[in-house]
Amino acid sequence: MTKVSAPYLYRKRGIYYLQKCIPKDLVPHYGASLLQKSLRTKDRTQAVRISSNLVSAFEREWQELRFRVPDGVAASDFLKSGVMQVPSLTEAASTYCDMKGKSGDKRFVGYISRVVSELSGLVGNKPIRAYTRADALRFRDLLVARGVAQATVKRNFECIRAIWNFTATENAIDAVNPFSNMNYGNGAKPVRRLPIPPEQLRTVQAECRRKDDEMRWLIAVLSDSGMRLAEAIGLTKDDISLDSAIPSIWIKAHPWRPLKTQNSQRCVPAVGATLWGLKRAYESSHSKFLFPRYCSADGNKSDYASNGLNKWLRPMVPKGCVIHSFRHSFRDRLRAVQCPSDIIDQLGGWKTAGVGQGYGEGYPLEVLNGWLVKIII
Repeated sequence: MTKVSAPYLYRKRGIYYLQKCIPKDLVPHYGASLLQKSLRTKDRTQAVRISSNLVSAFEREWQELRFRVPDGVAASDFLKSGVMQVPSLTEAASTYCDMKGKSGDKRFVGYISRVVSELSGLVGNKPIRAYTRADALRFRDLLVARGVAQATVKRNFECIRAIWNFTATENAIDAVNPFSNMNYGNGAKPVRRLPIPPEQLRTVQAECRRKDDEMRWLIAVLSDSGMRLAEAIGLTKDDISLDSAIPSIWIKAHPWRPLKTQNSQRCVPAVGATLWGLKRAYESSHSKFLFPRYCSADGNKSDYASNGLNKWLRPMVPKGCVIHSFRHSFRDRLRAVQCPSDIIDQLGGWKTAGVGQGYGEGYPLEVLNGWLVKIII
């Protein structure tokens, strides 16, 4: 009996494997030039039968990829343009940032780049459609093994999933996102930021007045305002009103400092140590920025500022308290005077639940100021 020719078979430790080259024009789609698969059998006849079925299935898939006309595209236009090239992960990430209008946001682009770089370093910078569920699982397992918080694992996947979905829509890719419906495993518990107790807060504010320099003015501004560090660093002289009946801070997006969320745009009365810090910064700054040491038209150095501020703050506050703890304390202090939660949310730029919260302009400055003066230490 004539032995059936099967050039795409080879043996390794007695087991038959399928090996077949991917057509050059489809290599960008798969992110590889060669198919290799164990057939899990030592029987050559069975291996030939299985591999023949697989090869036929691949050839049908390749024909479909070459000549499938995307929805909304005329067949004549498709034949003129040829096969659509699916972008790689890094190309897709760059386009995603551009189309979202975030290409100038260094923090947003930096975060996207870090996540994309980590995934591509692990499984390769492949065309979007070439990623598999196995790639997603490897990425998850890497993050979990590193001991990062479950919320961080989830954020990383949300980032990749958003890029994949956007690119699939743009390129008419009809496939299941391999990064969706992921079980994030048992990641480490998130680091809980503790609020600064009133006694320590009073000590910190007193030390700020004693030192009386730019670093301490910034800490004072944070201590009674509920602002995020980047929000305070990015303030200009035009963002504050010190001579009005109710001194206030207008927190809005700038090219050098975008806001974290839509709800972050707000107006906050300046009271207590915050008012003192703003006045000292305004009087001392020779530029339009309140804190030129940490901010310029090129951007703000919130990470650099955070390291220095935390180093100075650490000996005066309980373990686990950092510069962001002022924001936690701010919410707790307002709770302690029984301030309504929607007023707290408006002051801190937190999202308030409920459809009705999106109507109207919110509470007037007089009402906000009335609650803030109650928490001055």
